[in-house]
Amino acid sequence: MDPRLLEILVCPITKGPLDFHKDKQELWSVSARLAYPIRDGIPVMLEEEARPLTEEELAQAR
Repeated sequence: MDPRLLEILVCPITKGPLDFHKDKQELWSVSARLAYPIRDGIPVMLEEEARPLTEEELAQAR
């Protein structure tokens, strides 16, 4: 994931920052409690494609 892209991408719901999780190939929005997938190097920033973050993942992110 290009670090410059991470600087400009925001959560489409909250407009808040995203955290890149390389091991899961996801962008996490803690404020929206969602994880957006990255497929073939392209972030899929659609709410219907995102999965809910678990309580454990949210605790890890803080």
